[in-house]
Amino acid sequence: MEDKMINLTIDGIQVTVPEGTTILEAARKINVDIPTLCFLKEIHELGDCRMCIVEVEGMRKPATSCIQKVSEGMVVHTHTKAIVDARKMVLDLILSNHNRDCLTCIRNGNCELQTLAQKYNMRDVKYNGAHTSKPDDVDDKSPSIVRDNSKCVLCHRCTSMCQKVQEIGAIETVERGFASHVGTANGESLNDVDCTFCGQCIEACPVAALHEKDDTKKVWDAIHDSEKVVIAQTAPAVRVALGEEFGNPIGTNVTGKMVTALKRLGFDYAFDTNTGADITIMEEANEFIERIQNGGVLPMTTSCCPAWVRFAEKNYPDQLDHVSSCKAPHTMFGAIIKTYFAKKMNIDPSKIFVVSVMPCVAKKYEASRPEMEVDGQRDVDAVITTRELARMIKQNDIEFNELEESNFDSPMGEATGAAAIFGVTGGVMEAALRTAADVLEGRSIEAINYEQVRGLEGMKRATLTIAGKEVRILVAHGLANARKVMEEIKSGNPSFDFAEVMACPGGCINGGGQPIKSSKTRTKYDYKKLRTEQMYNIDEKSTFRKSHENPVVKAMYEEYLGKPCGEEAHKLLHTHYHAQNKYENAE
Repeated sequence: MEDKMINLTIDGIQVTVPEGTTILEAARKINVDIPTLCFLKEIHELGDCRMCIVEVEGMRKPATSCIQKVSEGMVVHTHTKAIVDARKMVLDLILSNHNRDCLTCIRNGNCELQTLAQKYNMRDVKYNGAHTSKPDDVDDKSPSIVRDNSKCVLCHRCTSMCQKVQEIGAIETVERGFASHVGTANGESLNDVDCTFCGQCIEACPVAALHEKDDTKKVWDAIHDSEKVVIAQTAPAVRVALGEEFGNPIGTNVTGKMVTALKRLGFDYAFDTNTGADITIMEEANEFIERIQNGGVLPMTTSCCPAWVRFAEKNYPDQLDHVSSCKAPHTMFGAIIKTYFAKKMNIDPSKIFVVSVMPCVAKKYEASRPEMEVDGQRDVDAVITTRELARMIKQNDIEFNELEESNFDSPMGEATGAAAIFGVTGGVMEAALRTAADVLEGRSIEAINYEQVRGLEGMKRATLTIAGKEVRILVAHGLANARKVMEEIKSGNPSFDFAEVMACPGGCINGGGQPIKSSKTRTKYDYKKLRTEQMYNIDEKSTFRKSHENPVVKAMYEEYLGKPCGEEAHKLLHTHYHAQNKYENAE
């Protein structure tokens, strides 16, 4: 049945849209800009801030365009004097309760409130008065996320993301009236509540009330220390997002320029975490095969995502034997750099400083875990996000778009297409299947594109026949779906043998450390799809597309590690996970 179509007029422009469309959606269809602040498509559409009000002929009061549905013959005016004055008053009230240190703010230049203030020429604030919080009211206890309520505009986008999308509820709106603010259970730090550090709240926040803990100073200090050999490794999803920080179209692959920029910044080596991803597949695929053949615990789930692992540790501590013992690619790679590479290059491991450039703020937490070290050497010394790397490049006055392209350094810069797709939901599963199928079949399988695990559907299931055996697989992304995975395991009757789980919707390409998109941009572009397509393009163009075919990885096992899941591999590349209290200070 076809949708009923509605005809209306917006600022003198006639438009026809399906019944049920909001005024805001109709306006954007004809490129009429209505400002928003609290609106976040499909996540928070409650009309809290009133910035999007418009005048509708025949209605006594202004309509909130993000929730007001269109009707036949409706006539809308979006920028009358009364409407503009009302919006300016709303802005004034928000600014009166806001810590306006814009010049030193981490979101300066990429702040939706700042953009609105500039648009409406806000040069003074009429309603200065008491503030609900103070500039020193900052929660920076966690290794990943900083919460600054003096910047909060009470848009509730973060709480909707945490509660409705991720279904965690680590943050919520507490108290009422003027005292209302975004808080946590018992006013605890994010570090001490049921927060997974996925960082999706940061991606949702229009201002700097939530942001990553900045570790760029730690990295600069290492670069400027002549005694240290500073090595950068970059995750697959970084290369298709970094360019957005320099005005490139969403999803542009800037691998070559990124490598050049890293060397210009002063890194001694620039390696590809994709090499670590290939190692991860060697371990994870073989771990799965061992569990199948030797009666191990099934189903097995991946362990590449630290936010997912922390979620499992806090919420399903009795099911942790289902989680792979493999470290994540960057921590595996860090351990390899400080052992195999150090020995090969005759470098003292204690002088090596490994910096992981990640699309994820939870990786900061992961690198700080006490388990992530071997013989007293930390696997990774610092983690910076895509956004932090962009800031470092800008600090060094590097004209990113003018850079020539360079290759990753040898011998740790060779990677496969299988590793590249780690950045998208389903990518780890597909990479593991490519290797597992070859190992189990005892031959090279030509059909390597596992379309069943691709796409942005929240949960994808398939049954594959490999070496005459049926293997039931599941791919889930977003923590709401992660909970469904664990509940199915907990039921005792799971319908899958192997599951890939990623905390962030869309996987790492939408990680909490990626370039932040405004509400308007998120509505206009399917940025997750654009970044995902580029990851698959990288895979398709790769010389090698199966992790076990990577010549560097093959040499690594022959010269140093021995066999996958062997004694040396377990020492360097595997770890253990343990139960954690949901609330650290709970009795």
